[in-house]
Amino acid sequence: MSRPLRIQYPGAVYHVICRGNDRKGIFREDQDRKTFVEILEDSREIYQVILYAWVLMENHFHLLVETPLGNLDRFMRRFNISYTGYFNRKYDRVGHLYQGRYKSILVEKESYLSQLSRYIHLNPIRVKEMASRTPKEKMDYLLVYPWSTLMGYLEGRYKIAEVEYGTILEEFGGDNPKGRRAYQKRITEDIREELMSPGEIVGQSILGTENFIERIKTDILGQEMDRELKGGRQLKGYKARQKVLTALIKELGISEAALLAERGDIRGLAMELLYRVGGLTGVEIGKIYKISYNAVSQERKRLMTRMKGDPNLEKKYWSLLEKARGSLSLIKI
Repeated sequence: MSRPLRIQYPGAVYHVICRGNDRKGIFREDQDRKTFVEILEDSREIYQVILYAWVLMENHFHLLVETPLGNLDRFMRRFNISYTGYFNRKYDRVGHLYQGRYKSILVEKESYLSQLSRYIHLNPIRVKEMASRTPKEKMDYLLVYPWSTLMGYLEGRYKIAEVEYGTILEEFGGDNPKGRRAYQKRITEDIREELMSPGEIVGQSILGTENFIERIKTDILGQEMDRELKGGRQLKGYKARQKVLTALIKELGISEAALLAERGDIRGLAMELLYRVGGLTGVEIGKIYKISYNAVSQERKRLMTRMKGDPNLEKKYWSLLEKARGSLSLIKI
């Protein structure tokens, strides 16, 4: 069987599943799960990923994410390497933690986002020991299961700042008590109806209506795959670079040439924003400044260190970050 396609483009939505190697556990205690969530949230921030839902099981996890920068591979690489490193150090082990590559299914947002969120949230009761429980017992179990985003959809006080609830709850009446009650009612119905699949997956990689699948085939898969996706990344990277630099030039009141010639804090700020908001790699930033990626990494680290002791510099950074984000949101391909 051939490998599932890796389809990436700006604004793509994915259902991501990652399983432990040899079906072994990837969590041994709650502190592992807390660290996992911290790394997930940190990676989400770095790569500007929108997180809609997640659930942690004993030997696997599910994510429902959107990638405005079309960078799922980089987000998952950083995220999985970081958690594997933590786990291996803590338990004095070496080697792979996960079973091969993660599985990513491209999802039609308009038609399947809500259904997939519910499918993910039902995972804790989709296990052998829960099979004989009544629907009420299953719902009661979900209401006390701590390692998923479900409770934030059911009660506002359990919302996690890094999770986007409003988009899905809009279908149920909004991010308010009425919408949350409607979402819970639908979850209850899904339990009774035994929602076991989010829908038919085409080519192991795409979940959507016929029109969506046809658009993907025509717009992305109709040309040679590697060339098409590489070209999309290059175009996206160029636009991101220009948008971030334009935002910095406008805010700082200097020319692009002067910005690229600056040293010290200004240079560090520009590099950090190109990396964090623009989605550029250290190598790509290094090419802009004609330095090595190691030098880029050191510049960014020095900036973070200086900000800890300089409130004014930290304030400037957060102001520039918001300006750059606002500019980047206008990018279309």
